[in-house]
Amino acid sequence: MSPTSETAKGGRRLVIVESPAKAKTIKGYLGPGYVVEASVGHIRDLPSGAAEVPEKYTGEVRRLGVDVNNDFEPIYVVNADKKAQVKKLKDLLKDSDELFLATDEDREGEAIAWHLLEVLKPKVPVKRMVFHEITKAAIQEAVATPRELNKRMVDAQETRRILDRLYGYEVSPVLWKKVMPKLSAGRVQSVATRLVVERERERIAFRSAEYWDLTGTFGTGRGGDASDPAQLIARLTTVDGKRVAQGRDFDSLGQIKGAGTLHLDEANARALAAGLENARFAVRSVESKPYRRSPYAPFRTTTLQQEASRKLGFGAKATMQVAQKLYENGFITYMRTDSTTLSDTAINAARTQVTQLYGADYLPDKPRTYAGKVKNAQEAHEAIRPSGDRFRTPAETGLTGDQFRLYELIWKRTVASQMKDAVGNSVTVKIAGTASDGRVAEFSASGKTITFHGFLKAYVEGADDPNAELDDRERRLPQVSEGDGLSCDDLSVDGHATKPPARYTEASLVKELEEREIGRPSTYASIIGTILDRGYVFKKGTALVPSFLSFAVVNLLEKHFGRLVDYSFTAKMEDDLDRIARGEAQSVPWLRRFYFGEGDATGAASDAGNGDGDHLGGLKELVTDLGAIDAREISSFPVGNDIKLRVGRYGPYIERGEKDSEGHQRADVQDDLAPDELTVELAEELLAKPSGDFALGTDPVSGNEIVAKDGRYGPYVTEILPEGTPKTGKNAVKPRTASLFKTMSLDTVTLDDAMALMSLPRIVGADAEGVEITAQNGRYGPYLKKGTDSRSLENEEQLFSITLEEALAIYAQPKVRGRAAAKPPLKELGEDPVSGKPVVVKDGRFGAYVTDGETNATLRAADSVEEITPERGYELLAEKRAKGPAKKVAKKAPAKKAPAKKTAAKKTAAKKTAASATKKTAAKKAPAKKTAAAAKKAAASAPAED
Repeated sequence: MSPTSETAKGGRRLVIVESPAKAKTIKGYLGPGYVVEASVGHIRDLPSGAAEVPEKYTGEVRRLGVDVNNDFEPIYVVNADKKAQVKKLKDLLKDSDELFLATDEDREGEAIAWHLLEVLKPKVPVKRMVFHEITKAAIQEAVATPRELNKRMVDAQETRRILDRLYGYEVSPVLWKKVMPKLSAGRVQSVATRLVVERERERIAFRSAEYWDLTGTFGTGRGGDASDPAQLIARLTTVDGKRVAQGRDFDSLGQIKGAGTLHLDEANARALAAGLENARFAVRSVESKPYRRSPYAPFRTTTLQQEASRKLGFGAKATMQVAQKLYENGFITYMRTDSTTLSDTAINAARTQVTQLYGADYLPDKPRTYAGKVKNAQEAHEAIRPSGDRFRTPAETGLTGDQFRLYELIWKRTVASQMKDAVGNSVTVKIAGTASDGRVAEFSASGKTITFHGFLKAYVEGADDPNAELDDRERRLPQVSEGDGLSCDDLSVDGHATKPPARYTEASLVKELEEREIGRPSTYASIIGTILDRGYVFKKGTALVPSFLSFAVVNLLEKHFGRLVDYSFTAKMEDDLDRIARGEAQSVPWLRRFYFGEGDATGAASDAGNGDGDHLGGLKELVTDLGAIDAREISSFPVGNDIKLRVGRYGPYIERGEKDSEGHQRADVQDDLAPDELTVELAEELLAKPSGDFALGTDPVSGNEIVAKDGRYGPYVTEILPEGTPKTGKNAVKPRTASLFKTMSLDTVTLDDAMALMSLPRIVGADAEGVEITAQNGRYGPYLKKGTDSRSLENEEQLFSITLEEALAIYAQPKVRGRAAAKPPLKELGEDPVSGKPVVVKDGRFGAYVTDGETNATLRAADSVEEITPERGYELLAEKRAKGPAKKVAKKAPAKKAPAKKTAAKKTAAKKTAASATKKTAAKKAPAKKTAAAAKKAAASAPAED
C-alpha cells in the first residue's frame, strides 16, 4: 500500500530529515498527507562555552560541558542558530498525528533523531524511518517498514562526542599555554598531523644515493608490427649473477641494505658498457604466465575520496560536498559508508547494463559479491552506487560539471564491479651477453598482453604514483625463444638518484588512516579540513606539507602525551568505541578509566605509548602536571652550525646564540617554507641578510629618530617616539609608519625616502566643487581618492609626481568597474576537465587566482604562480564549485523607532556620567549583554574537536 493511500485513512504525518534539499526531494514522493521539514543538521550539542551552560552548573561542568563526576553526564543546549527551527518543528508537530524521524542511517543520524525526540517531546506516535537512497520506491518502503530508535548506536555516538570534548578541551589549553594561543588538539586530528610531520622528518633525515645501470635496445633482425615488435628494451639486472642495485636497495641514509648486491657507480657502469660493445647477446630464458585481474570493489567513502583525488583532482572535502548533492537529489546511495556490498536490486541493475552496453560475453555466470575489508564497518549500509533499480547512464541524468564527473565515476565503478575478469599473459625475457673482460651481463624485459579486457572496458583504477603503470596498459614484446640471437642496437648508461619518501596527499593520507584503523572513514574529510584550517598543514600542489607550528605541537604531544598520539592506542580506542556500539562494553566505566586513569582505558598494557612522561594515568592527571613542559625546548629544532629553528607566538624564526648575547643572530622564516627546505645553507643565507633597525637619521621637524625595519609583512619605515609618549588611552600617539615601495630596499632607502613615504597621503588639490583629491598608497597599490570615489594609479612613483590636472583628467574618464584593461594571464594551465575552457592564473585585487572564465579561485598561501600545476588549478576550481555561489545576505528593513524608555535613558546616562548610582542601574541591565558577548568569544576560541 502506498503512503498516499494509507494517509487517506486519516491523520497528518510530520517527517523530519536533516537537510532542506533532501526534504524537497522526499516531499515529492510522499503526497499531500505528509509534511516534510528539515532539522538542518544537529539541533543541539554540547555547549561551545561556559556562557551557554545553564546557571545551575558550576566549576568544571561549565568549562567542559560534561559533568565528569556524575557518570560523565553531557550538558546539551539547543544551538542558538537552531532555536527558530526548533520552534517551527514544534509548531508543525502540534498539528500532526504521527512523527517520522528520517535522519541518516548512521551513528550521527541516529543521534540527531534522538536529540529531536528529546527536544520536541512528541505526544504522538514516533517511528524511525531509514533509507539509503532517495527514490520513490525506497522512500515509500521506508514509510511502510519503520523501526525503533537504536539506543545502542546513540550511546556509542554520545561516547565519541564526550571523549572528543574531553580530549579537545583538556589538551588544547596546554597548547595555548606552551606553544601558541587558539591552537587545538583532537583524538584523530592530532594523530593525522603526527603522520604528516613524521613523513617530513623522514624527508629531512633522508640522504640521496646515486646508482647507475644500463639499458639496452635489442633487435630480432626481422620486420616488426603491433603484435610482434622488432625490438625490445631491457634493463641490466645482474652481473656475474650478482643483482645490480636499484633504488629499493638503499635505505634512507643512502646506504645499501644487506649484502650480495652490486652497486655500480658511473665509472664501473661506463666500463661495463664499453666491454659489451662487441658482445654477442642471446635470449637466456622466456617465462610466460597467465595474467588475470579481477574488478575493483564498488566504492565506499574512502575509496571514492582517493579515486576522485587521483582522477578528478578533488580534495576529500570537495568530493563529499559533491556526493552529498548527488545523494540528496536522488542520484546515488548514501555516501558515508564502510561497506562494499550491493543489494540484489543493484546487482541486477548492474548486470543488466553490462549486457546492454558490452554484451553477454562480458557478464560473469554468477553475480559478484565483495566482502567488507573495513574493521567494524557500520551496519546496514550499501556501497556507494547509482540509485534505483535501473541505473541511469551519465548522459541520462542531465547533470553537468563536477556532479556529472563524480556520478560518472561512481556509475562506471559499479557497473565494472559486475563484469568478467581481464585476462592475458605476462612475459619475462632475460638476455645475456659476455663483456670483453669475461663478465656476464644479464638484462631483463617484462611484457603484458591482454587477450580479453573484461571489466577494464568500463573502468580502470587510478594510482597515487604518477609514474605507476595502470592495469589496462599493455607492453608487447617480440616473439622470441630461448637461444635466439639478438643484436644490441643501443646501449645507454643511466644514472639515478634515490628520492625521499613522497609527502602525503589527501588521498594517500585517507588511505593511511584507514589502513591503521584510526578514526572513521566518514570523518576523514573533516579531519583533513581541520588540520588545513588550523595551519598545521598546507598544500603545495596536491602534497600536504606540515608547518613548523605542527612540528612544535607534535613534539609536545609526543613527549608529554605520548599515549594520546600513539597510533596503536588510537586504533584501540576506535575498537573500544565500536565494542560499546555493539553492547560489548559499557560507556561510563570506559570513560572513567580514560579520564581519571583507573587502569588503562583501552585495556592495553603499559607499552601502549612510549613518550617521555607517558604513563597509565588518566587524561586529567596528564594535563594537570604541566611544570615539566619546557615551552622553549618543545618549540626548538636544530638546523646545524649552531642554528636553531624556533616557533614563536608570531611565527617561525631561526637564531644563533642566546638572545642579548654577543654575536646573537636572528631571522624570520616564511610560514609557507616546507621544513625539509630549511637547509643549513638557506639558514646561513637568511641570517646574513640585513636585520634589525636601520637608523636613517632625525626628522628635522619633530626631532624623532627615523628607522627602517624588516617586518613579517615586508620592509617599512617608522619613527621612534620619545619616552613617556602615551601609547594607550585618549591621548595615545601612534608613530608614523609606511611600507617601502616595491622598488626600494633596506640597503638603499634614505632619510628623504622615509620622510616622503611617511608624508602620504598627499593632497593633490581640489576639483571645481572644492572636493579634495589625495594620492594614497593602499593594500592593493597606489590610488587617488576624491570623497568616496577611488581611481587606481599605474605605479607608486605617481603618488609624488601626479599633478592636479592629471588627476582631474583621470576623474573625467568614466569609472571602469573591475580592471580598465585586461592584463595578460600570469600563467596558462590548459583546458579545465569540467568546463572545457582554458584555465589561466591572473593577478587580482586580492592576489593571484585561477579562473576558467566562469569560476574564480584564489591561490592559497602555499601556492605560487611559478610552481602551481594544472592539476592544482583544477582542484582549486573544483573546491570552489563544490562550495556553490556565495550566499547573499538580505538587507533588513530599517526598524521602526520605538518611544524612548526610562531604561534606555539610564543606560545613556551611565555612559555619560560616572555616578555610582547610575552605574549600578546599568549593571543590572548588563548580564544578558555580557552573556552574549562571552558566548561569542567562547565560540571563537573554543578548541576544535574530532
